[in-house]
Amino acid sequence: MKRLTRILLPVAALVLSAAAAQADDLNVAVVGPITGQYAAFGEQMRRGAEMAVLDINAKGGVLGRKLKLAVGDDACDPKQAVNVANQMANNAVHFIDGHYCSGSSIPASSVYAENGMLQISPASTNPKFTDDAAEKGWNNVFRVCGRDDAQGRVAGRYIAEHYKGKAIAILHDKSPYGKGLADETKKAMNAAGLKEAMYEATSADDKDFSALISKMKQANIALIYLGGYHTEAGLLVRQSREQGLTAPLLSGDALSTDEFWTITGAAGEGSMMTFPPEPRNLPTAQAVVAEFKQQGYEPEGYTLFTYAAMQVYVGAVAKAKSDKLDDVSKAMHANKFDTVIGTVGFDPKGDVVGPDYVVYRWHNGKREELK
Repeated sequence: MKRLTRILLPVAALVLSAAAAQADDLNVAVVGPITGQYAAFGEQMRRGAEMAVLDINAKGGVLGRKLKLAVGDDACDPKQAVNVANQMANNAVHFIDGHYCSGSSIPASSVYAENGMLQISPASTNPKFTDDAAEKGWNNVFRVCGRDDAQGRVAGRYIAEHYKGKAIAILHDKSPYGKGLADETKKAMNAAGLKEAMYEATSADDKDFSALISKMKQANIALIYLGGYHTEAGLLVRQSREQGLTAPLLSGDALSTDEFWTITGAAGEGSMMTFPPEPRNLPTAQAVVAEFKQQGYEPEGYTLFTYAAMQVYVGAVAKAKSDKLDDVSKAMHANKFDTVIGTVGFDPKGDVVGPDYVVYRWHNGKREELK
């Protein structure tokens, strides 16, 4: 992934976009891990939101108003996410394009609900994000990405079909995202008739997996499933190869950054992940993908999902002829929206209605969809 020099934001910093502004501008924000070990995804989100705002404003904005973008840094930390959410509320932000980590989106959503702010996550996949909001009767929570029960179903069935009778290790990093995804995968795999040989917890801060790798070697593990993020996944793969464990890794959408291969090098060959069908290949995305590439940036991972969330918000405001939460939320449920990731609609919980997940394999530093 091409790393660009930037000024690091202070904790919970808010940075106003250069898309500046008159007093009647519509305040929107993107919030994600701008700093910290998941900053690669924060950059994807920031890039997607900034490009979307520029493109939307170039076409006149919405209801005669331009968008004014703020960037919030939650570092994928729940407490920091709540602090950022409160600052966004104090700054009269109408719409949040975020967060990335489910562990940030879920606590921040209560702040947004209390303050009448719409939240569309481009990347938070834990089912509790929308399930809990629906149970509480909130109308402000949506996502344009899939859910981990869908992602886990695809991964679990793939494992049961391709590794029947083999020893499988199910690992998770204790995070809401990682444990939730691992448990959904385990449930689907078990339902398909395959029982795991190991179920272990790691930590997102772990750097040395020697003891765990030794345990997996003794158990003759044929496949490692990890519910977690790309940093520990990359280290686990590299150390496994160094210690003679050749079992491939399968993980989730958090491997959707080239930084995974930067960590693993050639040891990442054959690693697998689940992710939606590649949005960069869609006809609806070609013009925007070309814009990014002209800037020297490859819009990988959740870049286009973040762009799409901004498109959905603007489309709903236009349909509702209002920026009030109740009006915009009703418009989102009642309509479908043309975006870079295709036509987007939402079910009663605020979950996106769209294509299922597919399995990818890393080969020569690139992700290839397995047909």
